[in-house]
Amino acid sequence: MRALLIEEFGAPPHVATVPDPTPPADGVVVEVAATGVCRSDWHAWMGHDPGIRCPHVPGHEFAGAVVAVGAEVRRFHPGDRVTVPFVAGCGRCPQCRSGNQQVCENQEQPGFTYWGSFAQLVAVRHADTNLVTLPEGMDPAAAAGLGCRVATAFRAVVDQGRVAPGEWVTVHGCGGVGLSAVMVATAAGANVLAVDVDAEALRLAQSLGAAAVLDATGVDDVPAAVRELTGGGSHLSLDAVGHPVACAASIRGLRVRGRHVQVGLLLAEHAQTAVPMDLVVAHELEILGSHGMPAHRYAAMLAMVAAGRLRPEALVGATIGLDEAAAALTTTHRRRGAGVTVITSF
Repeated sequence: MRALLIEEFGAPPHVATVPDPTPPADGVVVEVAATGVCRSDWHAWMGHDPGIRCPHVPGHEFAGAVVAVGAEVRRFHPGDRVTVPFVAGCGRCPQCRSGNQQVCENQEQPGFTYWGSFAQLVAVRHADTNLVTLPEGMDPAAAAGLGCRVATAFRAVVDQGRVAPGEWVTVHGCGGVGLSAVMVATAAGANVLAVDVDAEALRLAQSLGAAAVLDATGVDDVPAAVRELTGGGSHLSLDAVGHPVACAASIRGLRVRGRHVQVGLLLAEHAQTAVPMDLVVAHELEILGSHGMPAHRYAAMLAMVAAGRLRPEALVGATIGLDEAAAALTTTHRRRGAGVTVITSF
């Protein structure tokens, strides 16, 4: 099969012919119809994840059709159109048995712990636990973002953030996850304030339902601006970009007893980030992490899609071929405001 191969961290990746995967006994092989290019893939290419070894194939948010099935798989068959959470649970550990596969003690992640979806084919273990059947007619490019961006935002806003209608939700960073969070929070009946430094990203946030936007370019005190625009501070706020400045601004912009959800990855030199703990204590703030979403929660998200309240297709900014993926991957950290880039031809 053809795949985008990383042979050295930080060096230009290239398309190569590599062996086809075979299905594990409890897994499947999926023919990839579409896969998103995410900032997390850039972190993988840069070597920020200590679990990755070269040579490596990135890619973790994909949709496609099952083409081969292991002997132990019961729920899925060749031809099924599927997606998968970017965290694949083992189905056996205490966290999985409690329904929290997104923090499985033995988790696997395509594109990180094993070769991913920047390829014609990708293997998925523990298929009966992790695969999600796609609705008929759902566009593969739109479906590709469900496993990372939309699902991650859904859990951060709905499950971890406990959003309620009428609340103010501030989203710091309007990349793929941030724009998904804008859409999810709006669908849940919240008032959304989108914060970014890119005018195009903010326009897209407004088109997805943001009640207000804040261009942070040149703003000396972003938390103060947030408190003014939300009438006293956010009830719920997310750092969706993964940066110390955004994290601190999100917390400082909360009203008393507000909730901060850290959903953007803080890696490398940002892994140890200062938190304004004085405010956390004095204002009884909640600081929460959010890491993907288990497959069994997709039904609630897909119901919003079916009802037209969530529009993942609106997040697709560009579709490209595998031969263009190297350039897209290596510049992901610099691109702003154009929506999600999705590989749709291999």
